[in-house]
Amino acid sequence: MAHDLLLSSGFLAFARQCGFLAAVEDRGLTVDGVFGTSSGAMCGALWAAGMPAVDIIEELSRDRPITQVRPSLTPWRGLLHMSPALRRLRRLLPATFGGLPRPFGVGVRGPDGAHRWITEGDLPAAVVASCSMPWIFSPVVLDGVPWQDGGAVDRLGYQGWRTMRGQRAVAVHQVTRTAGRDASDDLSGVPVARSPRSGASFFSLGDVRAQLAESRAIATRVLADVPT
Repeated sequence: MAHDLLLSSGFLAFARQCGFLAAVEDRGLTVDGVFGTSSGAMCGALWAAGMPAVDIIEELSRDRPITQVRPSLTPWRGLLHMSPALRRLRRLLPATFGGLPRPFGVGVRGPDGAHRWITEGDLPAAVVASCSMPWIFSPVVLDGVPWQDGGAVDRLGYQGWRTMRGQRAVAVHQVTRTAGRDASDDLSGVPVARSPRSGASFFSLGDVRAQLAESRAIATRVLADVPT
């Protein structure tokens, strides 16, 4: 039975996301599509491109997060920008969503303040847009439209995903909120793995191995009865 994966936002929660994805790999879950916001978009894109979960966290924890940002020349739009992170993703990801082997969606906030799913166009730039928290990071402009972190308005994007993907089965990873907004979604009957926050900062991701192992164990229990 094929499932979509829906990955919530979570501040620098790369190890948490990878723990969930490692549990999906362990379970042998058949995955049709992947949809993520913020750290869920970053890890989800790399996983959808074929990178195993343990390789993703090795890549993303190689440098301190602060090395992946730069001061903005337009601080009234955002204090920082993510050009180093964008260069890294252009090396690791296909140029467009069409280069991925399965459907993928990036959760962003549009100029109207609503959550949207981007599913086509410039893949690395869309992922960076999803990680660009308002006021901290400058928006990322795609086709003339400025986009930012969708977690600011809806950390999971469940209703928008359901509208787009219909009645497909889904497995959800929900990282405990550090910032942003959790919508009041009815997730009854949906397998939801809930991970603690990462506790990360721009200067350290913390003990990524311990975080990955904890979230992997949580997700393993949740996914144990999910048909593959």
